[in-house]
Amino acid sequence: MNKAIKDKVIVVTGANRGIGAAIVSTFLEEGASKVYLAVRDVKSTKDLESKFGDRVVTIQADVSSTQSIQALAEKTTDANIVINNAGVGTPQATISDNVEEDFKFQLEVNAFGLLRVANAFANTLEKNKGVLVQLNSIASMKNFAQVSTYSASKAASYSLTQGLRTELGAKGITVISVHPGPVATDMGKSAGFDGGATTESVAKAIAAGIEQGVFHIFPDDMAKQVGSAYQSFAENIVLADFSE
Repeated sequence: MNKAIKDKVIVVTGANRGIGAAIVSTFLEEGASKVYLAVRDVKSTKDLESKFGDRVVTIQADVSSTQSIQALAEKTTDANIVINNAGVGTPQATISDNVEEDFKFQLEVNAFGLLRVANAFANTLEKNKGVLVQLNSIASMKNFAQVSTYSASKAASYSLTQGLRTELGAKGITVISVHPGPVATDMGKSAGFDGGATTESVAKAIAAGIEQGVFHIFPDDMAKQVGSAYQSFAENIVLADFSE
């Protein structure tokens, strides 16, 4: 059992498939008492409900809607850990048709979605001395041309995650930024990445990172290569205190 997860109440956005579904299973295995499945389509969690029974609760939620996320937060005031996993990733080069519309869409979900979740849950997580986990990507640190707008949207969400670490950290909230490489999901396939890490390995790395209390999590082999190269910059710049 993971001491940081045992008996805790978890909220997972985008919980119905891919990394989100793997997080649900892993965290329940690690002793979580309940997981709220925050999804756009409430019919999409039937398999998880059949498997875990009353240990999971499905709630309709859409990270692209401020009203929807505020309503989610109002229904889950017992949350100890909020994992903002919901995101979009469409193949889109920088020089391409409809690039502006695509970039706006990805920012709306990947960056503004984080802002909505963080603001809606700030009071609950402060009260419960909780944890906010944001699913970012190694693409937040390096732009991949075939998914250029996705990379840029994740760079924005990573920057916001750093700001949240400072602001929410002062209130006793732990903020964690997760940076997977290619993962074997539908999103990974659509982006042109074959194979990739398993969703289960990413979920287990997130659970371990929460227990360790680290800010950056690099869950797979490719991500660890990036993390190793990034370590000095992270320690001396990203995590450094420039207030003095």
